[in-house]
Parts: sequence; structure tokens; C-alpha cells
Amino acid sequence: MATATLSPARSAVLRRRIRWLVGATIVYNTAEAAIALSAGAVASSSALIGFGLDSVVEVMSAAAVAWQFSAPDPTKREHLTMRMIAVAFFSLAAVVTADALRSLVFGAPPETSTVGIVLAAVSLTLMPAVAWWERRTGKELGSSTAIADSRQLILCSYLSAALLVGLVLNSTLGWWWADPLAALFIAGFAIKEGREAWHGDGCCATSGALLHGELNADGCSDGCAAPSPQQ
Repeated sequence: MATATLSPARSAVLRRRIRWLVGATIVYNTAEAAIALSAGAVASSSALIGFGLDSVVEVMSAAAVAWQFSAPDPTKREHLTMRMIAVAFFSLAAVVTADALRSLVFGAPPETSTVGIVLAAVSLTLMPAVAWWERRTGKELGSSTAIADSRQLILCSYLSAALLVGLVLNSTLGWWWADPLAALFIAGFAIKEGREAWHGDGCCATSGALLHGELNADGCSDGCAAPSPQQ
């Protein structure tokens, strides 16, 4: 990612764009969480509730990383921050898995949720576009952190797709079990995110750093590799 030819003015524009994208994404995730949790409670949908809780954890992660980078020496808070994020993801996985298994074992079919279907469709349309824009901006700026953050948005798109499939199958074919299966997929994603955070992969929770202004994380690559302890 060569950025030697960027003028200071262009670099400033790109940095503002990334902060705007990250801020808008956090606002959207907050609204998404509120809608998904409300609709999930009404429809008794494990998948919707899991999707909403994941959005909550994503916002909490951004806030936690922003708190980390507000310190004079962010590295001193890194371990605690990543453990906090990991515990949040593990808790999400436990709650969603328990609710999904309850639905499957006791045959508690969720109701159809038009609101949930619309929300999943909007997220599936919006997140890849935002990810593409952030990745393109990050490449031009030379920010591996921004590129890693854009990869997180793509992963969120997969969750939206799983949610949408589960809700549509329940609504159109009456396959109620598709909803808790989608919830288990979301729980599996949460476990993966939790493990990466527990092992210190800060690339998977970069929104807070980006919003705070830390646009270059030299230890993070496009593959989202964790920085070494010496960095």
C-alpha cells in the first residue's frame, strides 16, 4: 500500500472519510441492535436476538478500543481491552446458543418477522458497500487498520445473510427450525471473534481506534494478523 505520493491535503480528506464511515457504522449498529432485539423479542426469534446482541457487542468493542486509545500509552490497556471484548462475545454465544437449543429441543417455533427480514436485507445491502468504500480508502491511505476494519464489515454481511435466510425460510416455507439454526451460526461467529480477541488479535476490533484517530496499525495486515508483543 504505497502512499508516498499522497499530499497532506489528500491524506487529511481520506482520514476524515474513514472516521465518518466508522462513526456512521457505529450509529447504524446501535439502531440495528435496538430494532433487532425488539423485533426478536416480539417474534421469539433466536436469530434476530442473536443478531441484535452481536450489534451490541460490536458497538461495545468500538467503545472499548476507543477507551484503550484514549490512554497516553494504549499498550498498557490492550490486554484488558481485548479480554473485555472476548468475554462479551463469549457471553453472546452462550445466551444465543441456549435460546436456539431451547427452540430446537422443545419445538418452540418463532413467529414471522417482517421487520427482521427488512432489517437483514438492508444490512446485507449496506454493509458490503460501506466495506468496499472503507477498504478502497484504506488502501489509498495506506492504513492496514482501516482495511482490517472493512473485513469485519464483510463478516457482518455474512451474519445478515444467515439471518435473512433463516427468517425467509420460516416465513415462506414454515421451516421454523431455520431460525434457531441461523442463531447457532451467529453464535459460532461470536465464538470465533471471542477467541481472536482473547488471543490478542486487535485487528478484529479496530473501529474504536479508527474513530479515535489511530489510522495506522503497523502490526496489522490485510490478513488480520496480530501484532507481536514487541510492537
